[in-house]
Amino acid sequence: MADLQNDRFLKALLREPVDRTPVWMMRQAGRYLPEYRATRAQAGSFMDLCRNKELACEVTLQPLERYPLDAAILFSDILTIPDAMGLGLRFAQGEGPVFDKPLRTQADVDKLYVPDMGSDLGYVMDAVSTIRTALNGKVPLIGFSGSPWTLATYMVEGGSSKTFAIIKAMMFDEPKMLHQILDVLADSVIAYLNAQIQAGAQAVQIFDTWGGVLTPRDYNEFSLRYMAKIVDGLIKEYDGRKVPCILFTKGGGQWLEAMADTGADALGLDWTMNIDEARARVGNRVALQGNMDPAVLYASPERIRQEVGSILAAYGKGTGHIFNLGHGIHPEIKPEHAEAFIKAVVELSPQYHS
Repeated sequence: MADLQNDRFLKALLREPVDRTPVWMMRQAGRYLPEYRATRAQAGSFMDLCRNKELACEVTLQPLERYPLDAAILFSDILTIPDAMGLGLRFAQGEGPVFDKPLRTQADVDKLYVPDMGSDLGYVMDAVSTIRTALNGKVPLIGFSGSPWTLATYMVEGGSSKTFAIIKAMMFDEPKMLHQILDVLADSVIAYLNAQIQAGAQAVQIFDTWGGVLTPRDYNEFSLRYMAKIVDGLIKEYDGRKVPCILFTKGGGQWLEAMADTGADALGLDWTMNIDEARARVGNRVALQGNMDPAVLYASPERIRQEVGSILAAYGKGTGHIFNLGHGIHPEIKPEHAEAFIKAVVELSPQYHS
């Protein structure tokens, strides 16, 4: 593998000095880019795009050809693990993901197993190694997975949900059954992320998209507990370099200290908290990634630049900040507004690292 030419992102995750704040965007390869839409049409379906290593590589690299980003993130989906468990994943027009065989009974849950990372999920590892080779050391590659709780919400509900009625009923009435699901998922995520690291991922992120719908008690028991298990089971160093881990719970601002206790290297922040307050709370225990409201990208380039400046100033001097959005970029965003955002980070952040 080629030597890394830009390790700013990895250094910041480990709170080492950098010349400027590194920047990447969640969903940076996606529908807001016309070139992505063209490749997606060529692939035929979303999962066909994920399963084609050349096309997955192509869309991963597309934003890097436009913008001076400091990391690439594997193009895939958080639902690859439940798909590999045979739950019948499909993407319905206008509905998002749907599982034809949701987990509703003990018999359903007893059939769950940790997928084979070679035969069941080998296409993901093929994509990782293809992307890593194509990057040729330009920037690091991020691997990722959904958190056990977030994956379980889709597997039990049968798709997206606004109320989480079915999984919360299971959580309250049949907690043992839900813990059984979460245990299998935690073991699966450990194997999955470690396989991505061995295939070439240089950092990993756990997306806990739906942890924020839980009470503090239930978040600790049904989400954070399993993410801590994953962090504990991850490969910490590979190929002579540390492999940092980022935890991101959307809506998780009240639990930053408990998240830092897991041993993760960095915490992702959504836009519902002030980054200076988050930094004061966690101190030097973890790096912080975030946290501009993605909707700011609907505004003018001048307003975007102002918002970037205010977040940089709030974080202040020193390392340990990776600039990102507080969640994924919206599909309707103009590519030139994303460019204004990234350019602002590149131009305004060096003063905080002198």
